[in-house]
Amino acid sequence: MKWLMLSMCSVLAGGGTNLACADEFMSGGVKIHYTDTGYGPPVILIHGLGSNVRMNWEMPGTLAQLSKHYRVIALDNRGHGQSGKPEQEGQYGVEMVQDVVRLMDRLHVPKAQVVGYSMGGMIALKLAVLHPDRVSAVVLGGMGWLQSDTPLQHFWEAMQGRGLSHVPAACIHGIAALAVSEADLKGVRVPVTILVGERDVCRRLYVEPLAKVRPDWPVHVIPDAGHINCVGKAEFKTQLAAALKN
Repeated sequence: MKWLMLSMCSVLAGGGTNLACADEFMSGGVKIHYTDTGYGPPVILIHGLGSNVRMNWEMPGTLAQLSKHYRVIALDNRGHGQSGKPEQEGQYGVEMVQDVVRLMDRLHVPKAQVVGYSMGGMIALKLAVLHPDRVSAVVLGGMGWLQSDTPLQHFWEAMQGRGLSHVPAACIHGIAALAVSEADLKGVRVPVTILVGERDVCRRLYVEPLAKVRPDWPVHVIPDAGHINCVGKAEFKTQLAAALKN
């Protein structure tokens, strides 16, 4: 595969010297923008629908906090941020999982802990199902189990208040392909932790069904948080850091 890279690396001072890179590469014919910050065990961050690295991880301070202890790799999913936005059907769904794998290959990361929020959680769990050898642990934020027969209008309810007009329709249509079966869910062998807002509609729609099938996966409810503002809560970052240490 031919990859195009546009590197913009800078040295960031403070608490040690961290190398932070903002790069782009071609993944399956689509430009993917990503950041690579800090040193240590690799952690991959996958943002939610309608968001991007900056909104989901940089602005709440999550990326800066984690990069003190980990090598943090965060990508703008295709259809979002500074990544390419193909309009064709079939360019999303599992292709978004493959973007993560291709990025890992590019950066020579054989295995990583993966954190996904909202749609990013769907991608992270599908990654653990399709490529179990590439994942050492998963943290699902604001998401649980997307089943193949789940009406996706419930997910749109959870996304109310977040403008999605800039997201290609093909991306929204492709979300259904991120569903996993009960057998797939039971077959996941890596540690999985769930973080969900107390008032998040996804708690009832996706997390509670997941907990019935995998009661061994801990669920941490973030007080006074909905779906959109959960990542900005201090408790979310505290629980995320604790989950990655396990």
